[in-house]
Amino acid sequence: MRVTVKVKRVYDVPARSDGRRVLVDRIWPRGLSKEDANLDAWLKDLAPSAELRKWFGHDPSKWSAFKRKYFRELDQHASVIEQLLTSPRRTTTLLFAATDREHNNAVALKEYLEKQHSGLPQPS
Repeated sequence: MRVTVKVKRVYDVPARSDGRRVLVDRIWPRGLSKEDANLDAWLKDLAPSAELRKWFGHDPSKWSAFKRKYFRELDQHASVIEQLLTSPRRTTTLLFAATDREHNNAVALKEYLEKQHSGLPQPS
């Protein structure tokens, strides 16, 4: 089955169309209860390492370099990637807490999955 991967801020209202909701941050989002997050999974191992996260600091000028480094880290987590992609639901939504909706690890992870896993629909 082909899985559609979406990206959404964890603070946004959960929707039925989210499908499987997976938090991909290493640190729990501030001010959010576990009930309000409405998660199906929290895959901390898919988050960037603490060192990489601190180095990036959500600086858009470092975006390309961040993605290269993060993709190398993701290459070391094949079993967790498989866990992410194994779902009875057709849609998986990657959740993140960052305020920048364009330059964050969930956006980069979605790009990685689209490039590395041919079973996913490619970006249009």
